[in-house]
Amino acid sequence: MIPATELALFALAALVMVLTPGPNMIYLVSRSLCQGRKAGVTSLFGVAVGFLVHMFAAAAGLTAVFMAIPLAYDLLKWLGAAYLLWLAWQAVKPGAKSSPFEPRALAPDSPLRLFVMGFLTNALNPKIAVFYLSVFPQFIRPENGSVFGQSVQLGLVQIAVSFSVNLILILSAARLAAWFARNPLWLAVQRWVMGFVLAGMAVRLALDPRRN
Repeated sequence: MIPATELALFALAALVMVLTPGPNMIYLVSRSLCQGRKAGVTSLFGVAVGFLVHMFAAAAGLTAVFMAIPLAYDLLKWLGAAYLLWLAWQAVKPGAKSSPFEPRALAPDSPLRLFVMGFLTNALNPKIAVFYLSVFPQFIRPENGSVFGQSVQLGLVQIAVSFSVNLILILSAARLAAWFARNPLWLAVQRWVMGFVLAGMAVRLALDPRRN
């Protein structure tokens, strides 16, 4: 089992990531603004199932990596650090688009289609898979037990954090959109905070000693 302090740190990392605008947040907020809260919540359940797909795929992949030659872990570590630095740059670069509260116009869909579209938006997003493979190794240690079990534990924490935050965004999308329209400075502050946190995660991963 992963120690509680490490789980808390991972939950904080998951919170930072879910607050960083991406395809999931943009779709859910847009759907809520265009079709109402019920449609947004239905779509969110589809997104959650998509996370399960990524979670089990990452758990299986990391189990194989940790059982392979040490070079495999080192390669994954450096690729993950580079990816997190890229995300940090995307957050702070000039002209970065940061607000999911500028929604796309979406036609009304049936509940089944809402669920399926939420699932596909997440399951077909390669950035989620890369995020799992980038961040999970920072918190997995073979001495804490099964690598697969630890990966699932981290995945469930990430899903719980993501689901909770996105649910709040869905239920308050209209008010948040109006607030951000009146206070655009906070969007810039958010971008820089996310950029610094992501860069810190990249450094932590790059400096992490090899797990034997």
